[in-house]
Order: sequence, then C-alpha cells, then structure tokens
Amino acid sequence: MNEQDIQRLARRETLLKLAATGALGAGGILGLVRDALSAGSLPATPGFRHIRGPVGVDNTRASIGLNIKPGQAVMTGEGGEAVFIIGPDAFLQREKSKVIFEESGGAQIMRVVTGKILSVFGKNKERQRNLSLVTSTATIGIRGTGCYIEAEEARTYFCLCYGEAEVTPKGDPKQKETIQTKHHDHPIYIHASGDRMMAPATVINHTDAELTMLENSVGRWPPFSGGNRY
Repeated sequence: MNEQDIQRLARRETLLKLAATGALGAGGILGLVRDALSAGSLPATPGFRHIRGPVGVDNTRASIGLNIKPGQAVMTGEGGEAVFIIGPDAFLQREKSKVIFEESGGAQIMRVVTGKILSVFGKNKERQRNLSLVTSTATIGIRGTGCYIEAEEARTYFCLCYGEAEVTPKGDPKQKETIQTKHHDHPIYIHASGDRMMAPATVINHTDAELTMLENSVGRWPPFSGGNRY
C-alpha cells in the first residue's frame, strides 16, 4: 500500500467517525460524505460537490460539477447551502449569501457581499496569485488559512480558525492587524465605524467537523487534527 492509499484510508476513517457521531448533520453535508465514502476516495475535483435548496451561479442554477469562473457570483437563497472547490480552496456557503470570485491586477479576490461562508485555503505555494477576502467593512489578506465569515453592511464577523491573516478595517486602515491562530483563538468583529474598529467575539456557527470535511475534500487535514497537514 502506497502513501496515497494510506492517506485515503485515513480520510475515510475520519469522515466515517464524523458521520457516525452525527457531527456533520442529519442530511445535506452528511450525504456528501456518504457519497464520497461510497466512491472510495475524496478527489479534489473542482466545482460544486454538494447543493441543497436554491443555489445559483450568476443567473444559472448550480449543478453538481459546475465550475466557478473568475468574475462569477455564487448565491444561495433561503434554505440554500453549497460545498464547492476552486483550485486548492474549498468552501461551505450557507443560506442567503452572495460571494463573488474575482481576479484583479494579478491577485485573486473573494468578495463576500452578504451572508456566511466557511473557507479553507491552500498555502501560497499552491496558488499563482495573492488572495484577499473583501467585505463591506474589511480587507483580509490570506496565507494558508481556514476561516469563517459572516458579512453584514455595518460589521463583519471573522474567525481565523487557524493560519495567518492580515486584517485591514476599511474605516481606518491604520488599525490594520496581523493575526495568527492555531484553533479559533481570536475571533473578531470588524465594524464600519467607531474608535475601535475591531472588537473581540466568540466562536459561532461553524464547527471543526465542517473544517475537517472541507480540508479532506482537497486532500489535506486541518492543523488541529493531528493527521497529515499542509
């Protein structure tokens, strides 16, 4: 048995345990895991891997396997949910969310217009361009990271689940901060205005099981897992 087979079996064992405990929910994403296990592997195939409810790309209804191209927006309606892969990155987008994937000046930009998205990103060596996350209140430079965002007009919730990010409040760029975490150590709110643009927060609305599922979908482990990592 080669190293790739060993890693595949380890991923299967981890996801079987998560599925058995119900950590990935009663349906939806759990169904994605079951499909992957029945197929015998979790290949990093680009495009949509799971769709529930109303999900669209621009003006087109999303379908399994559909790729997201630069300049396109992924939108979920009420009750909608999607898991998709773009290059070395994987995403879980929740309901009533709009996210645009752009390229500008040699850089990649993920613009979270509104809503909630959990993301895992490959290291810089896995991509050809720098990557920034943009919301109404912040610009966030990403370096091999897992993170969760909830974007509203007046504030952004940002949990750097692990990795490193440079957070710049749009309302006062001088308050820029570089954050490094290992396991949800420093969640924050980034406000549109006020003397203190960034305020401490708690961990909300995302789980380690979901992060593990996303990382495994692109052949990696989250750093907190103790398994094969970046």
